[in-house]
Amino acid sequence: MKKEHTARAFAVPAELIEQRIFFIRGHKVMLDSDLASLYDVPTGALNRAVRRNLERFPEDFCFQLTDKEIEALRFQSGISKKAGRGGRRYLPFVFTEQGVAMLASVLNSARAVQVSIGIVRVFVRLRTIIATHAELSRRLEELERKFEKHDSELQYVFEAIRELMAPEPVPPKRRIGFHTGGDKPSGNISE
Repeated sequence: MKKEHTARAFAVPAELIEQRIFFIRGHKVMLDSDLASLYDVPTGALNRAVRRNLERFPEDFCFQLTDKEIEALRFQSGISKKAGRGGRRYLPFVFTEQGVAMLASVLNSARAVQVSIGIVRVFVRLRTIIATHAELSRRLEELERKFEKHDSELQYVFEAIRELMAPEPVPPKRRIGFHTGGDKPSGNISE
């Protein structure tokens, strides 16, 4: 019973986590400052723990952003300005799904474990959504190809139907009776 209570006490809404996931260098990642906030530890303490355990954080688990990547993130998310105006002094680290899982073991707190479980579940859900989206895209392309073929066949059918529906051209009627005027000679000899 106590374990269940602890898990609920550290639950973080999935929407909050989703808002803090970014796509950088082909990876879905979270900023060190966002993770520190979720784990309820100072960002500096989180980064010190990572630096003390660098062997646990290979490049595909955690990497430090470049100045250019920081600028791109500032436009996307509104993270704080550079140093001198209340911002960071060091380039931030970002963590992939595996890096988030590893952080729980490095920080070694009940909150870190529970929050990491929640974050990993969100990453898994996002991966499932992306896979489903890719499958739907593939099926849609398949349907489009089928309809393109049918479209040209249907176009032929519609053209044939329009031709059948079009009235036959009526030849000009020949006027019956005596004609006077400029159409035809009246048959008068005096002309």
